[in-house]
Amino acid sequence: MKRFKNLAAIFLIAASIPVFTACGQNNSSTGSTGKYKYGKLQIQALGGGVCGAPAYIAKEKGFFAKEGFDVTLVSGTFEEQKTGLASGGFTVTNGDFQFFPSVQQGLDIKVIGGLHKGCIKLVVPPNSPIKTANDLKGKRIGVDEIGGTPMAITTLVLANAGIDPTKDVKWIPYPLDQLTKAVDKGDVDAFAAWDPFATLAERDNNYKVITDIAQDPLFKGKSCCFLYASNKEIKENPEKIAALVRAYKEADDWIAKNPEEAAKIEVDKKYVSTTDVKLVTELIKNYDFQYTTDAAKEDVKYFVGQLNKTGFLKKDTDPEKFANDVYYDASGK
Repeated sequence: MKRFKNLAAIFLIAASIPVFTACGQNNSSTGSTGKYKYGKLQIQALGGGVCGAPAYIAKEKGFFAKEGFDVTLVSGTFEEQKTGLASGGFTVTNGDFQFFPSVQQGLDIKVIGGLHKGCIKLVVPPNSPIKTANDLKGKRIGVDEIGGTPMAITTLVLANAGIDPTKDVKWIPYPLDQLTKAVDKGDVDAFAAWDPFATLAERDNNYKVITDIAQDPLFKGKSCCFLYASNKEIKENPEKIAALVRAYKEADDWIAKNPEEAAKIEVDKKYVSTTDVKLVTELIKNYDFQYTTDAAKEDVKYFVGQLNKTGFLKKDTDPEKFANDVYYDASGK
């Protein structure tokens, strides 16, 4: 769609990191140490979102350790995620289709599974004249970072409403915990964010939901977060990747069976920015935590098709070819 062609520039800028630059962190793993077959491993997972549960639970319940990993969870930006995967700083990370342009730019990573369904909402204040996505033309939208998943999600919403995401709206980045204040001050008209931030604004400040990707037909039933792995590690250490997949799958299975306990762990360990265990439990139940393989590949194909409407990817990207190229099934390796 010609009028969305400039959107690619925004995401390609976000995607064009030097692929040989270290991310200022230790290597993802060291040699076998003591009881840990695969040694130390860093995983960037401390983003404050409820949906980071698979990594939190795999660490807290010992699923990583069981598979031979001494894991440290770290925080960081989307750019640091990409750089870490490229440089060897990270072996795996979770994320949505915001990585797809980087893959086309040469970032050598693979999707190795789907982790859960929707966890992002686009919201507006209670007195807003914005009633639907069609009303967002000319508005300012707050996001946690340019090129991140909430922004990518919102571009799909806008494109399907006939709004050019590059020309018809203004994107303004804020820290997640400041997005509600930014709207209240009048600096932005709406914001898109991970839970619990948008849901807290909805519950505590009577914000209205424009899009909830757990319910919106555009996203419902599709993986919100995928698990990505360094293709270099896949080639050199397939058994290591398979072990990580087992840990994530066990975590997903455990979360699905124990949502209340998972929520309590997230709150007690301060993985999320709320003390409301009941709310976190409700959100976890909505996300359908289930590790998927073939379905994840189909979701990749689906989102490539949707992203072709926005200019997010190179012109005329073939969804099936992209999915075949980027997906790797490590579950049986």
